[in-house]
Amino acid sequence: MNTLTVRKKGLPILLHFLAWFVLFILPQIIISRYSSRSFIPWDFYMWAAGYGVIFYVNYLWLVPRYYFKEKKTTYFIVAIIVIIAFYFVLFYTNRLIHNPDRDRAFQEGVQELARERPSRRLPPPRFFFLQTYQYGIISIIVTVFSLGLRVIERHSAIEKRQKELEKEKLHSELAFLKNQVSPHFFFNTLNNIYSLIEINSNDAQESVLKLSKLMRYLLYESEHGETRLDHEVDFMNNYIDLMKLRISDKVDLQIQLPEKGTEYTIPPLLFIPFIENAFKHGISYREKSFIRILMEVTENTIHFTCINSLGKQSDEGKKDNHSGIGLENVKKRLNLLFPEKHKLNISKDNNSFHVELAIELN
Repeated sequence: MNTLTVRKKGLPILLHFLAWFVLFILPQIIISRYSSRSFIPWDFYMWAAGYGVIFYVNYLWLVPRYYFKEKKTTYFIVAIIVIIAFYFVLFYTNRLIHNPDRDRAFQEGVQELARERPSRRLPPPRFFFLQTYQYGIISIIVTVFSLGLRVIERHSAIEKRQKELEKEKLHSELAFLKNQVSPHFFFNTLNNIYSLIEINSNDAQESVLKLSKLMRYLLYESEHGETRLDHEVDFMNNYIDLMKLRISDKVDLQIQLPEKGTEYTIPPLLFIPFIENAFKHGISYREKSFIRILMEVTENTIHFTCINSLGKQSDEGKKDNHSGIGLENVKKRLNLLFPEKHKLNISKDNNSFHVELAIELN
């Protein structure tokens, strides 16, 4: 257990201690401020201690045991029984420790306070013989307060757990996305490199180097929750260069990615599903086709655009399930990572597929 965890668990205990300390020290501060005589309101402290016991019996036992386990009727019955039982305990305890001299000094102190502040004279409170309705009202307030506090703490714990689950979900979705960068892409790239070896060995070596960088990024750098934007851009460039090996001269490929000033940090693999989708569905081997990829970083905002033509396979409705899953995956990640700080527009017409994404960076 690390120090931060210990501090977080110890903070509620410290706050409870401070609250009760203030409650018990406050009467003495008031007495010393407005009276020349020093006396201790023992009756007040005894009843306050009783209310404290009611508070923690409800807070630590009744609420978790009954209220949180959907036994609310039982909870209210037991809570009422506890309030009634403690009334008799406190009443008879007060009689056992009754001290006439102490009570006389206390009453004299109260009367002196009333004489010194006539403009605010109130009937002296009957601490010793506390009326039943006074005890009932205060006990109910204490019980409701402890119930509310416990419910709020439980709600906060549930929210915290929900955030942890969302974080775990992000990690699992990232792992899925890494695996989704199509395995057949690696096979096709290796086949293309194999063909290049006899034609142009230098290009083949360069392609192997880019493929190794791409795989290294997938295996290691993307393991962290965030990566530098320039590293993500390098990954995108390597991916696009390798995809060029399998496209013909009929494809009009226009790429504009930032080269400098990209030291922002972002979650990894945010843009690659759109690029992969463009190469899968935007290339036609029989007709002219195009892919346009643009990224700009201005005033802490990333603007990403990916437009591709629709090849014959798209017109015929032959869809790749991986691509559809990948786009939905990115939508979910964006909603979790950049709530209300991103804008994603995906549209399609008869000839092209459009993706426009704007992300506001911290």
